[in-house]
Amino acid sequence: QVELVESGGGLVQPGGSLRLSCAASGVTFSMYIMRWYRQTPGNQRELVAQLHTDGSPIYADSVKGRFTISREVARNTIHLRMNTLTPEDTGVYYCNAEKFWGADRGRNYWGQGTQVTVSS
Repeated sequence: QVELVESGGGLVQPGGSLRLSCAASGVTFSMYIMRWYRQTPGNQRELVAQLHTDGSPIYADSVKGRFTISREVARNTIHLRMNTLTPEDTGVYYCNAEKFWGADRGRNYWGQGTQVTVSS
């Protein structure tokens, strides 16, 4: 049974940093694509960063060079390090896991989200 629990959100000033974490129980990283999405009011969720089963990352153009996605295998946790934050980074950040190998390929799981607010 897969459960994703995000943490680490909060209020930060422009130019500041935050690290989000996603505790991913029931997930084997070699079998799941892990993603961070964000959503702002009135907008669809947008992909921020992805970590494929082989550990290769991709990033949205808007966060390249500022955000880093990583995985901590021993703790079954995904992190999103966010630097040089701007008000445009404000939103609810969601952790997502997509089954890539094996049975139920394509099945998606979501966390409950964590709010990030960038404001002075």
